[in-house]
Amino acid sequence: MIKTISENKLFGGRQLFCAHESTSTKTNMEFSVYLPPQAETGNCPVLYWLSGLTCTADNFTTKAGAQRYAAEHGIIIVVPDTSPRGTELPTEHDNYDLGSGAGFYLNATQEPWSTNYNMFDYVTDELPALIKQHFPTNDKVSISGHSMGGHGALICALKKPGMYQSVSAFAPICAPSSCPWGQKAFTAYLGKDKQSWEEWDSCRLIEQGKVLPPTLIDQGSADQFLIDQLYPNKLQEIGHDQKLSISIRHQEGYDHSYYFIASFVGEHFSWHKKYLT
Repeated sequence: MIKTISENKLFGGRQLFCAHESTSTKTNMEFSVYLPPQAETGNCPVLYWLSGLTCTADNFTTKAGAQRYAAEHGIIIVVPDTSPRGTELPTEHDNYDLGSGAGFYLNATQEPWSTNYNMFDYVTDELPALIKQHFPTNDKVSISGHSMGGHGALICALKKPGMYQSVSAFAPICAPSSCPWGQKAFTAYLGKDKQSWEEWDSCRLIEQGKVLPPTLIDQGSADQFLIDQLYPNKLQEIGHDQKLSISIRHQEGYDHSYYFIASFVGEHFSWHKKYLT
């Protein structure tokens, strides 16, 4: 069962913040749902948004302005949190890039994280089942995300073939095994055996033959994390080698912030609509 924390009317639809007890994370989890006006009279497709480091369900919901486009296209938006909350594990709150707000959308195998940090199962199995049970959805689903959440969107699409009609991302972490953010998280959550990291690295999964649905990526040229953390060119090269439909757009002068996301999120919704119809 879910509990509605708040509800507001927005662009003719309804913006909800909800909570429930999760079996995947064994914690109380919060998420947001935007129901467009079309959901009042029929079932609608769903776009899942996965947020980046330090974020909660609030950031995209309140900063991106995406509800305007969801109302236009008749798309439900679901935004989960970025990690379990309230576990009070040792060192969980010590760093912005590990623990709270930094679940990396994987299933941890190492203690103390493995009991609660099962965000992949949460966003691909538990939460979708809950959304389908309580909201007027049809069988069309796509996924998008930003930074760590862009990594999550790619991983979900690669590891759940057929689940998503399309995937998009803003400044995703494309090769986490090769960047400081990913190496830190993978060492803690998965252990020191780097072979186990490959299961959660988009570039490695594509090299192994995993296939993405139609994919759109926007990357800002002024992104302060572009060189050391994100590696979109590596994804583009591997995707080209594997003949995948990956479109990477380089947006001149844009950084890593929600100003960047708000500038192009409408184009992402229009693009996803083609595959959700």
